[in-house]
Amino acid sequence: QVQLVESGGDLVQPGGSLRLSCGVSGSIFRLRVMGWYRQAPGKQRELVAAITAGGSANYADYVKGRFTISRDNAKNAVTLQMNSMKPEDTAVYYCNVRYAPQLPWGQGTQVTVSS
Repeated sequence: QVQLVESGGDLVQPGGSLRLSCGVSGSIFRLRVMGWYRQAPGKQRELVAAITAGGSANYADYVKGRFTISRDNAKNAVTLQMNSMKPEDTAVYYCNVRYAPQLPWGQGTQVTVSS
């Protein structure tokens, strides 16, 4: 069974940076559009950024210019570099394929932006 494992979350001050990583087991990774999602307390999960197998990326408006998604197809890994972070970026961050059918969700990684 394909598994998603996210890591890299932490407590960071406003204006700081974090780099999240996601490992994907299984052979499907190289063909799929991958996405980073986040879910804040009391809110629905939302798409933050997505990247095609070829490396083309798109972003939610509220992270454009601050976050960068990338992937390493050889390592079955996708990363999210987050800069100039804001308190509203506080959430549990998940990775998954961008389009249905999605994989079983991993546990996510907690990101907290606070002074």
